[in-house]
Amino acid sequence: MHRVVDLKILYFGTPVVLISTRNPDGTANLAPMSSAWWLGDQCMLGMNTASRTTQNLVRERECVLNLPASGLAAAVDRLALLSGAPEMTPHKIEKGYRYEPDKFAAAGLSPLPAELVAAPRVAECPIQLECEVLSSQPFGIDTECLAHSMRVLRAHVAEELIIPGTQHVDPMGWDPLIMKFCEFFGEATPLHPSRLATAWQIPNPATSH
Repeated sequence: MHRVVDLKILYFGTPVVLISTRNPDGTANLAPMSSAWWLGDQCMLGMNTASRTTQNLVRERECVLNLPASGLAAAVDRLALLSGAPEMTPHKIEKGYRYEPDKFAAAGLSPLPAELVAAPRVAECPIQLECEVLSSQPFGIDTECLAHSMRVLRAHVAEELIIPGTQHVDPMGWDPLIMKFCEFFGEATPLHPSRLATAWQIPNPATSH
């Protein structure tokens, strides 16, 4: 039996991304988001046009996509109602946002220089992706959102997450922070062997010993 529901949120479960960008004055901005999908070496981000991050992406054409592990939920949550723009939209005022020029300090996170882009990496995130912005296009009907198409230029992965002797991330060791219906989750339990992983010759540490 199914019931028709007027869902207010469609976040069924996606990894959280901390986007670091450079502000007009050269300082760093850091913002959490969970509207991202990936294909090959590219990804798509959906963001509101009024956000400082969107403005930075459109202007700078680059960023770092930092992927936090589940243990960083508290740090990510400290960023939830902070804005990098002093001018607040009525929507943000209603939701209780406040202006914070130093997002890294507010979250208790550490900036780390990137190698190919001006925006910093988040040192505490096990995976950091330096990216260029390929395009920014309006998204949806009667919405103030942009879909940002990104290409990953360089990936930094914590040594302990790399399967020895390979260029692959250990899926059992990687426990991404997941956002489901605005709540945080961490799920690192393997459920079923994947024929797709076999086809792509991705090693499975659980069965390789």
